Amino acid sequence: MFVQLKDAFDKVVNVAFGSVIVMIIIAIVIGVVQLVLSISGLLEFKGISGHYIDFISDVLTIYVLVELSRSLIEYFHSHRLRLTFILDAAIIFIIRELLIGLFKHNLEPEMLYALSAFLFVIGALRIASIVVYLKEKELNDLVCEGSK
Repeated sequence: MFVQLKDAFDKVVNVAFGSVIVMIIIAIVIGVVQLVLSISGLLEFKGISGHYIDFISDVLTIYVLVELSRSLIEYFHSHRLRLTFILDAAIIFIIRELLIGLFKHNLEPEMLYALSAFLFVIGALRIASIVVYLKEKELNDLVCEGSK
């Protein structure tokens, strides 16, 4: 009974993650097409920054989507969500917000400090997750060698 429930759960999760990956791929394709179409807007002369902030924001948003899709694709290889990929997406998102806020000159010092602290914590979590992953892999390799 438990094995059947686990198999059903695995199938449902695979379908759900597969659907999300398809939607993210469609969103990335649409985003890239819109990015290409928006290049003509960059040629309009509206000061030095012009429409560049929108262009930069769109590029960074595509980076976030790519990182999120990487975490889901990794699930199909290892049947685990790797924390490093999720943290990579979070780091890129925070950097995106920092760059946009700094570029628009509307980032308050308190928000800059908060985002910087949050970025530091996420970076520390990412480093810790890599260390734990490497230790776990080393332990797994040791166990595999011992069973031979």
